[in-house]
Amino acid sequence: MLEHFCECYSDLSGPILCPVLGSIIPLFIPNSRIRPIRLIGLCASLITFLYSPVPRIQFDPSTAKSQFVESLRWLPYENINLNLGIDGLSFFFVILTTFLIPICILVGWSGMRSYGKEYITASLIREFLMIAVFRMLDPLLFYVLPESVLIPMFIIIGVWGSRQRKIKAAYQFFLYTLLGSVFMLLAILLILFQTGTADLQISLTTEFSERRQIFLWIASFAAFAVKVPMVPVHIWLPEAHVEAPTAGSVILAGIPSKLGTHGFLRFSIPMFPEATLCSTPFIYTPSAIAIIYTSLTTSRQIDLKKIIAYSSVAHMNLVTIGMFSPNIQGIGGSIPPMLSHGLVPSALFLCVGVLYDRHKTRLVRYYGGLVSTMPNLSTISFSSTLANMSSPGTSSFIGEFPISVGAFQRNSLVATLAALGMILGAAYSLWLYNRVVSGNLKADFLHKFSDPNGREVSIFIPFLVGVVRMGVHPKVFPDRMHTYVSNLVQHGKFH
Repeated sequence: MLEHFCECYSDLSGPILCPVLGSIIPLFIPNSRIRPIRLIGLCASLITFLYSPVPRIQFDPSTAKSQFVESLRWLPYENINLNLGIDGLSFFFVILTTFLIPICILVGWSGMRSYGKEYITASLIREFLMIAVFRMLDPLLFYVLPESVLIPMFIIIGVWGSRQRKIKAAYQFFLYTLLGSVFMLLAILLILFQTGTADLQISLTTEFSERRQIFLWIASFAAFAVKVPMVPVHIWLPEAHVEAPTAGSVILAGIPSKLGTHGFLRFSIPMFPEATLCSTPFIYTPSAIAIIYTSLTTSRQIDLKKIIAYSSVAHMNLVTIGMFSPNIQGIGGSIPPMLSHGLVPSALFLCVGVLYDRHKTRLVRYYGGLVSTMPNLSTISFSSTLANMSSPGTSSFIGEFPISVGAFQRNSLVATLAALGMILGAAYSLWLYNRVVSGNLKADFLHKFSDPNGREVSIFIPFLVGVVRMGVHPKVFPDRMHTYVSNLVQHGKFH
């Protein structure tokens, strides 16, 4: 038994068990010893991050099947097992998750003075749940785990939020995403009833009638659309970002929205191909409208966090257009922007966090001329703004261009509207940067100026390196994901 445990741990269980252990150990340390608690949390998250790329050594990119599959009996019923695996889709999402958690701990290193132990525990539990979601091959747990992620996020927004409306924002975030997933539970129970097993790989090979496919697709769509989020069920995201602490906004931009897009690619599209094809116009219409609507709404916002939040909604709705373009360019192009979206908005939220820590305001009208007083932050903000504009050579460009090509093959009007949204995105990104960084310094409102310190600069560097690395040398992503995407297009009956 010990040998079997070690073998499982060496494959996939390591990155899952490490944050669990890291969240348990601080519970036995007094609250007064906050520094050892922080170090334990940071070390656990760093070990998890360093361990997460290990499967790449033996990963076989020539197959679309899940690899390193582990199975554990977790309910005393027949065919109800805990199945874990990894493929070309989930591999990079796990790395993104393990990359962001250490940064979130560092961001809250000095700011989370109250309930520091609880913050570390909530962060590591959140990491464990998100890694498990991306590696889960059990339909029932594929519902349970994403909903479990809501709990630590609810606590982080409600406890460490920055304003008086944080409780309302936490409840709005929790109820929106939870209620949308109730239909998903009904769909999974119906799938289990028909297939007789809780193995996602078997469910993907099961033939469902067209009428049942449509019903199941709508039920799963209700759950995933809220998490993306798609318009009009996006209201919770700007409010959650505004009230969340900086570390909460970083992880909120980086991972929870990917639970929705990952769910579409893992569950809805391959399992219900006929319903997916029938629903393409239904997806295209609100997504195209959302890109234009949120881009215009962004230009009318006065809160820095809301501007980035609405920009985030526009980018994710562009991703949905790519996912539901039944060709390799669209689906394959939709995956890199998901990863880029975990880096670029997170870096922008960190820039806002630096400003808020010093000046205690996020209102745009109070800022201006920061290039003369905070040159390092201005440079970092400029780099992040270029990436948010999807400039060539950045991580956003390598996905959004193929999405436009794939959407054009399906519907030229939608592709045109998506391209218009990119232009609007460049316009409001440049407007925001010019308004905050250039112009005259508003000394009547801002008095103390200090550039990011060494700890803050060290937090920004991984984001900038990741954005440039993905943009300049993106070959690693098609190499790992091409087989999965090709299989999804060809054997998903997209013809």
